[in-house]
Amino acid sequence: MKALVVCAGGGVGDVLLATPVMRALRGRYDEVVALTTPAHAPVLDGNPDLAQVWSSEGGVATLARRIAGARFDAAVVTWATLRSALLPALAHIPVRVGQARRLYSPLFTRRVVVRSERGDRTTHWTQILLDFARAIECDVADASPVFVLDEAARRAAADVLAAAGLAEPFVLLHPTRGITAQRRWPTEGLGRLGQALRARLGGAVVVTGSAVDRAVAGDIASRCGGISLAGETSLPVFAAIAARARCVVAMDSGPMHLAAAVGAPTVGIFALQSDEPDRWAPLGPRTATVRADYPCPPQHRKETCPDFACVRELDVAAIVAAAQRLLLAPDSHAHESKAPRRATDCV
Repeated sequence: MKALVVCAGGGVGDVLLATPVMRALRGRYDEVVALTTPAHAPVLDGNPDLAQVWSSEGGVATLARRIAGARFDAAVVTWATLRSALLPALAHIPVRVGQARRLYSPLFTRRVVVRSERGDRTTHWTQILLDFARAIECDVADASPVFVLDEAARRAAADVLAAAGLAEPFVLLHPTRGITAQRRWPTEGLGRLGQALRARLGGAVVVTGSAVDRAVAGDIASRCGGISLAGETSLPVFAAIAARARCVVAMDSGPMHLAAAVGAPTVGIFALQSDEPDRWAPLGPRTATVRADYPCPPQHRKETCPDFACVRELDVAAIVAAAQRLLLAPDSHAHESKAPRRATDCV
């Protein structure tokens, strides 16, 4: 029997957090194939639960014919849009699982109400996605996301670090998140954070980001005496560098999830009141989350916040303390900083 997982949307974290679904399906189906965007395919390359990773590029009719030719018995759509719902239906896959309460939901044969629509704000997203697999009696006890580091990525990471003249140990700081308004992203607080990480944890500070983050990452690196590698790494190479870091401190983002998945001690910063650390906490053997308590107005979400004052006013001491606790207790899981703070402070 064969199953298709359609995860062609969202960000890096959304695809990575769907890997437990693939593992759950593999317990029942002989072959599991993932359909995702070319940009996110590296997140799934080498995944032991997948027979293949297919690209979602191309016309709907062409993709549907390819899917139909593979004769899948079931499809699970973890990131639903009209397009992703249409593909399994046009391919006549007999069992199609997807989100309920949407205009395209009749295209699914089994519809799942996402828990947040029932008021659940604390269940982790991996468990919410596993509800789709559970709809066809597939489940897994271990919901840890999987990212496979191959030797090519490890060698490339070593080359990048050598080219930057970087000696270990180092701390990795990933200061941005999946938003498009990076020009509004404050750097002062993140610069102070980098300085404190360097002073308290020792070693150099490596600042990472995508190509569009170069200006932000470069400014932060100059403020803390660090090195910026923004735009210099692919996803696998970033993950390999994170695996070598003494500690990773990251804003809530896909790279935060990647770092945790490869076993790096990872502190996730959830700066806005509208962030949901219970749902999006990094999952891995050594992780911590630092929650927001800056008094953001309710309408200030990551897509709409005009100034990201909470990022400007980061509580550096709380973040560094969380990192230190991880390093002192390397087998700890999801320790959270919840200390009450002044209205002018933010984590």
